[in-house]
Amino acid sequence: MRIIGIDPGSLICGYGIIEAQGNSLRLIEYGVVEAQRKSPALPERLALIYERLCAVVERTKPSAAAMEALFYARNVQSLLKLSHARGVAMLVLAQHKLAVAEYAARLIKRSIAGKGNASKEQVAFMVRSMLSIEETPEFLDATDALAVAITHALRASHNTQSRRKASSWQEFIERNPDRIVRR
Repeated sequence: MRIIGIDPGSLICGYGIIEAQGNSLRLIEYGVVEAQRKSPALPERLALIYERLCAVVERTKPSAAAMEALFYARNVQSLLKLSHARGVAMLVLAQHKLAVAEYAARLIKRSIAGKGNASKEQVAFMVRSMLSIEETPEFLDATDALAVAITHALRASHNTQSRRKASSWQEFIERNPDRIVRR
């Protein structure tokens, strides 16, 4: 399964694509869409995010997508701008027929670094280790996006495994009522 993870932002939007097969993870591509802080207005920044993410999706052809779930922010203006960027990213994914899984930041951090309050640097270190990335990315938004994709891969793998194994016949029957023939 090829997964794109997106860490949306109106100034820097991170993306990362991985290939997941069983317990194996392979890096395909990662980077950021960086908008200029001062000159372009929000609509121009959103258009840039749209164009670049479309190009990434068309080039890498993911089969699954994941994003960090929206969290409460104290600054309403920042929250609104982030919401716009998330909407643009979701539009790109929807136009390419990709369903979007959303994960809470704490779940992503716990999945990658083992604790829900891990720092961005700790998450980046673990992502680099898991995907054998030697260079230090300029922006942590890219490693955050890869962390989202890895979390989706781990959750999908866990869900598939949990569907396969039942600890009792009763559990199997409850999970698979369509496979039971009653006489």
